[in-house]
Amino acid sequence: MFELDHELAQDIVDRTMAILPYNVNVMDNQGLILGSGEPERINTRHEGAQLVLANGRVVEIDGQTAKHLKGVLPGINLPLMHDQRLIGVLGITGEPDGLRTYAELVRMTAEMLVSQRHQQAEQQWRRQRCDDLLALLLADTGDSPRLIDEAQQLGLKPQLARTPYLFELGVGQSAEALGAWLSSRYPDSWCVSSAQLSLLWCRPAALPVDDPRLLEKLDGLGWNILRVAVGGQAQGLAGLRRCYRRVGDLLAYGRDILPHARLLILNRYRLPVMLWRHRNDDALDELLNPLRKVLARDSNGQLLVTLRSWCEHDGQSQACADALGIHRNSLRYRMERIAELSGVDPLTLDGMLALYLGVQLLPQAL
Repeated sequence: MFELDHELAQDIVDRTMAILPYNVNVMDNQGLILGSGEPERINTRHEGAQLVLANGRVVEIDGQTAKHLKGVLPGINLPLMHDQRLIGVLGITGEPDGLRTYAELVRMTAEMLVSQRHQQAEQQWRRQRCDDLLALLLADTGDSPRLIDEAQQLGLKPQLARTPYLFELGVGQSAEALGAWLSSRYPDSWCVSSAQLSLLWCRPAALPVDDPRLLEKLDGLGWNILRVAVGGQAQGLAGLRRCYRRVGDLLAYGRDILPHARLLILNRYRLPVMLWRHRNDDALDELLNPLRKVLARDSNGQLLVTLRSWCEHDGQSQACADALGIHRNSLRYRMERIAELSGVDPLTLDGMLALYLGVQLLPQAL
């Protein structure tokens, strides 16, 4: 239920007195003065307002009548209404004969300000409730029928398939402002900020997005996006929660392993990210031993560069040699050297997989 407060009452007074040569008071529904051109009267009772509240109509008080009332000066006191409910009283000081021309206009202006403030409060409550509800829906206990029903009532459309994006922002950037920008351009988006420089954007899967172009657009608008992790299309809330966890891991993987990469696509790094989550497990440590043997004898880093290129070109010899700017015979010699040091053959599927996984878990230089 909306009620008058001191801030709103004083705003009405200040706006009104900027154009009228009369003092104005605004009282609450108990007759207490909340706002006034005479600050010393604030928080005192106004008997004229109490008459209005008791009778629900305009009360005019001339100089003679004012002498018999406590804390009252001559003037017109009008009921302030909101949604057909009496919420307070507007008082204009002066002889009633000189005020009637202005009184109704002033009341109309005051009620418009009340309505505007109420709408702002409703919008703010709705935004806050939507933010809270999205956080609950993305939590592990977010399948509550009550939560889903409320989300539908608020127009959040929890049934839509969505693709999650997790943004990491530079210092000084506003996740809230970025969320507002994305929401204004992509209808039915969900934007949740769990940390000051982090924003989860869940866009409807039906809205295609060119991810490199999106980053270029944000760069052009002055946003400092350090990196963004893009998940796959998720069906239902359970799928979206799983995908949210995956992009969280993907972003952390990118920060640790690929610090130069700004755009991280889950479908490209799904297997390395899954292994990276278990990077401290003994079994994974054993898997990395072949690569460690290569690195121990690769003083100039040539073999590692070759192995990275081999993996990036899916073991295609000519494409790999061209990318390195060497002859195929030189590439063959290096691959033989890698096989000798690692104890596995990178030309076989098992050997290439073992070395590929090691490369994907090895941090790249900035």
